[in-house]
Amino acid sequence: MTKAELVEFVREKTNLRKVDAANAVAAMLEGVKDTLQKQGKVQIVGFGTFEVRQRSARTGRNPQDPSKTVHIPAKKVPVFKAGKLLREAVDATVAKKAAKKPAPKAAKKGKK
Repeated sequence: MTKAELVEFVREKTNLRKVDAANAVAAMLEGVKDTLQKQGKVQIVGFGTFEVRQRSARTGRNPQDPSKTVHIPAKKVPVFKAGKLLREAVDATVAKKAAKKPAPKAAKKGKK
């Protein structure tokens, strides 16, 4: 789903004008970004948690010349951990799709 598709989804669900839905989506995303920049944590119960984690410095390989090593500096990265309700909803969707597919037929064993 793209940002434009998300705006359209919000517009349909809330009966807002498209510009108002776009402003609501932009405000939510900006709120998440601003909170993470301040090393905060955004927790949406049932959906998930956005937070910042520190990655330590490490040594890696140059993909163009695998014999050479390169230093990868430490940095902060945003992470998302899905909440229980989101995990269950996704799992239920996957289970439904798997149930619709016919089970693969077992290979017939030949007589010896």
